[in-house]
Amino acid sequence: MKKNYLFTSESVSEGHPDKVCDRISDMVVDTYLRVEPQSRVACETLTTTNKVVLAGETRGPDINKDELISKVRNCIKDIGYEQEGFHWKNVSIDAFLHSQSTDIAKGVDAAGNKDEGAGDQGIMFGYACNETDVLMPAPIYYSHKILRLMAEDRKSGKLKNIEPDSKSQITIEYKDGKPSLVKSVVISTQHSASINQSQVRELVKPYIEKSIPKNLLNGLDDTEIYVNPTGNFVIGGPDGDSGLTGRKIIVDTYGGAAPHGGGAFSGKDPTKVDRSAAYASRYLAKNVVASKIADKCLIQLAYAIGVSKPLSIYVDLFDNDEEKNKHIEKLISENFDLSPRGIREMLGLNKPIYEKTAAYGHFGRDPQLDGSFSWENTDKKGVFSK
Repeated sequence: MKKNYLFTSESVSEGHPDKVCDRISDMVVDTYLRVEPQSRVACETLTTTNKVVLAGETRGPDINKDELISKVRNCIKDIGYEQEGFHWKNVSIDAFLHSQSTDIAKGVDAAGNKDEGAGDQGIMFGYACNETDVLMPAPIYYSHKILRLMAEDRKSGKLKNIEPDSKSQITIEYKDGKPSLVKSVVISTQHSASINQSQVRELVKPYIEKSIPKNLLNGLDDTEIYVNPTGNFVIGGPDGDSGLTGRKIIVDTYGGAAPHGGGAFSGKDPTKVDRSAAYASRYLAKNVVASKIADKCLIQLAYAIGVSKPLSIYVDLFDNDEEKNKHIEKLISENFDLSPRGIREMLGLNKPIYEKTAAYGHFGRDPQLDGSFSWENTDKKGVFSK
């Protein structure tokens, strides 16, 4: 393992075209789960200039198409799009949702002595490290924080002339494997035509200082800061670039600091292990690190469609202690039900809690009273500190 290196992660705002799609797809999931907690949903969204298209499969309550379309408009309005090329009032919306395949349903549903199986084959990874208080890698965590604070102030009216579509990127220098110094920050943000790039720079610089701990910043004057390095960024959002659900899977997880199984989260109900098992593996990894037996932990789970138990559990504590790694694998097998049903019950996932996950990362967030971000709890750290 390298000890001294540079590492970079990026984030994108809720107004990024792909994130608009993730938000809409997760709104559809929540709409179905709110009526019927056992609903099955797989919803993809496409956006482009003044156009939104929904496609996918559902099983559950009969949701009126006009109700969904109205909720799509509310999502776009909340994000803040009132632009000529993408406006919540006049955007054209098509919904093409149809019934779930009976073949898939047969393989996944519980029947007789058969427990509910995984909704698909695949591998899912969870990761945690002690670089931040929330046990997330520092580059992705601070990249998210910059954009989240900007969005909050933009929506409240405190930050003016900044529009919804933004990206951030942070490069951190690591010494002896620990974050030492922020070397560079990149922020590209959509803005009104009434301000120039020097004004944009002055508007966003305070959010760098608010988001990154002082011990990692050697003064803004000594940090490479790039704001809209290509110049004007007036045309943005789905008018500037098309968006699709599930294209920001590294932004959603660990910013490239850990492997990714390849499956997107948004638009999928929690029977889909792409989502639920990724949450479970993060929950396990975070509790391992919270127990202080390791500085970081990577966990992989693997599933086959229609099969309830995971095919494999892999643990890496990055300490070359094979016996300790095997011990953690054994503790996980003995103390956690990692079947699709077991995960949903353990984390309380059959709730309308997904729309708020669609931007600024699914991990490193505060657990909420409504059950959202339950996978961020560290209530099982005692299992690993025995």
